Amino acid sequence: MSKKMIAVLLGASLTAGVLGLGAGGAFAGDKAGTTGTTGTTSAAGTTTTEAAAPRPPKGARAVVRVSPNPTARRGEEVTITGHCGGGRKLNAVLSGFGGRPVLKNVRIIDDNPDGFVAKATLSREIGNGVGPVFVDCGGEAGVTLLVTHV
Repeated sequence: MSKKMIAVLLGASLTAGVLGLGAGGAFAGDKAGTTGTTGTTSAAGTTTTEAAAPRPPKGARAVVRVSPNPTARRGEEVTITGHCGGGRKLNAVLSGFGGRPVLKNVRIIDDNPDGFVAKATLSREIGNGVGPVFVDCGGEAGVTLLVTHV
């Protein structure tokens, strides 16, 4: 094995180790001793270790996205999509904080837990900034941030 090949393998091993340490943290709900990594076997028969995304804790597994995001017009209609991550169905879409909603006129189009769809209108009182958008999926919740440039 040449020095160049050894250097490449050593560099790859160190990088994988550093990345593995960063992704290996466990959530409080995970079983003790889990590392957040999975092993796969390549076509050549060698085993590699990949860092898996840590699973969120029970109660926070719903996924939510808002489109368009960032948004640029007050009163613009946005689409809220995602999945309930094991929850029963989409029950509610909430936004804002401190009594100031980011979204108004929220309408749930499809409450399917495997792929929900809702529509809403941006508040006319919003300014430039970031506002949270929460979903309640009956046992699971999710949150994303909506960026506004108005």
